[in-house]
Amino acid sequence: QVQLVESGGGLVQAGGSLTLSCAASGMIWSINDMGWYRQGPGKQRDLVASISSDGSTNYPDSVKGRFTISRDNANKSVYLRMNSLKPEDTAVYYCNADISPYSDYRFYPYWGQGTQVTVSS
Repeated sequence: QVQLVESGGGLVQAGGSLTLSCAASGMIWSINDMGWYRQGPGKQRDLVASISSDGSTNYPDSVKGRFTISRDNANKSVYLRMNSLKPEDTAVYYCNADISPYSDYRFYPYWGQGTQVTVSS
């Protein structure tokens, strides 16, 4: 069984900062890409940031320059530092990871339970 547990969400004023954390645990042989997605009220779930196993990162234009994703492979964790937050960043943020539970290197997507980020104006 694989689990992704997020932490770090909360309420912050516009212009403020938050750091989200996500730790993977359970039956894990290897982790490939990791990332963060968000889903606002009535909206689809969109990619916020991703990071490959070798550290390559990807961001949509909406967060580029404000958000930074990083990972700690030894601790099977991924982080999202969010600066200069805007009210439109308000959403539930989900951690995602492509994980191979076994040595066959067959990877499957796993999701965290989500953490609420609310940015007040």
